[in-house]
Amino acid sequence: MCLAVPYRIISKDGNKAIADVFGMKKEIDIRIIEDVEIDEYVLVHAGFAIQRVNQEDAKETLELLTELCEAEE
Repeated sequence: MCLAVPYRIISKDGNKAIADVFGMKKEIDIRIIEDVEIDEYVLVHAGFAIQRVNQEDAKETLELLTELCEAEE
């Protein structure tokens, strides 16, 4: 099963960006999406930003992921 996770862009340099989810930072490739801006949320799959997502949807998804992780504990 594949899962794309919403990350918030915190910096960018060319086709690369540093993105954050739950305090974990990751370098991702942003070349698929035009004009990605800092503080935007994007869905990340296999190290690539594949789609923009609005802040409300991103936060809702992250809350659901948190609930799932807590249920597993």
